[in-house]
Amino acid sequence: MNARSEALARVLEQGASALASFTEGLSDAEWQTSLTHDGRSVGVVVHHVANIYPLEIELAQKLAAGGVINDVTWNDVHTLNAGHAKDHHAASKVETLALLRKNSAAAATAIRAMSDAELDRIAPNSLYSNAPLTCQFMLEDHAVRHSFHHLRASARR
Repeated sequence: MNARSEALARVLEQGASALASFTEGLSDAEWQTSLTHDGRSVGVVVHHVANIYPLEIELAQKLAAGGVINDVTWNDVHTLNAGHAKDHHAASKVETLALLRKNSAAAATAIRAMSDAELDRIAPNSLYSNAPLTCQFMLEDHAVRHSFHHLRASARR
């Protein structure tokens, strides 16, 4: 077992677990509450985190395999997020929690499969003005921290 990838996977699992625990305690009204600085409901944001894990992992795996991220911009991310909010505005808490558990577990498994060499691969990344960044950075800045980021925002409502 790789200690670095195991540590990253554990942090992802901790964040997903904290987000799930927070979500389980929400009333229906709280689930529908719009976030002040975001506009999306708490439920849509939690569903977003659950739904986006596979894409975040796919991008990291692309870097791990020696690829370059040259086809994703922050405008693309914003468009994707807006479409997701429209398509999943009525997602149920039960459905969302199941998706969060399933996709976070798959993400953690994928991270655990990465070697140090894969985590250390550096390539240009269009999300960051084509700066050469590591696969580990991509994981930390997206899949690993994502639940923590939105948990804080959701808790503040």
